[in-house]
Amino acid sequence: MAQLDILEFPDPRLRKIAQPVAAVGDDERALAESMIETMYAARGIGLASTQVNDSRRVFVMDVSDAHDAPLVFFNPEILTRSGEQVCEEGCLSIPGITAEVRRADVVKVRALNLEGVSFEMEVDGLAAVCIQHEIDHLDGKVFFDRLSPLKKRMLQKKYQKQRQGASVSG
Repeated sequence: MAQLDILEFPDPRLRKIAQPVAAVGDDERALAESMIETMYAARGIGLASTQVNDSRRVFVMDVSDAHDAPLVFFNPEILTRSGEQVCEEGCLSIPGITAEVRRADVVKVRALNLEGVSFEMEVDGLAAVCIQHEIDHLDGKVFFDRLSPLKKRMLQKKYQKQRQGASVSG
């Protein structure tokens, strides 16, 4: 498969809402495989289709210690949320910036797998954070949108300066 280009904030394409996959076929499986390869190459734990400029509703993730257990979610939807946690989040589309984000501690999600078969899973901790983060991307949101207006402005300015510095030195 091929590595894909990851869009970087504030690219307006990151705000597009992904559309449901009618059926999981060879094209969708190829997209998922390329997304997994791209996620690993970027040293990420999750990647949504909107981050690679694809409008299909799919994300991949791997929160395993060995980074050898990728999961694929077509048409994911969170069925239940419970508890609360604050986790330091980063994003492949906003490199170099992290922030504490408040999310549910436990989520139950339903999606289609690579064979197009529906499955449900309940997860907590980092897996729950990752699922919520990636579904936000599919809904046209980035983790900045989960922050207070002041914290959001501060981090956006920091990120903008960081990008300007990179373009000057690069």
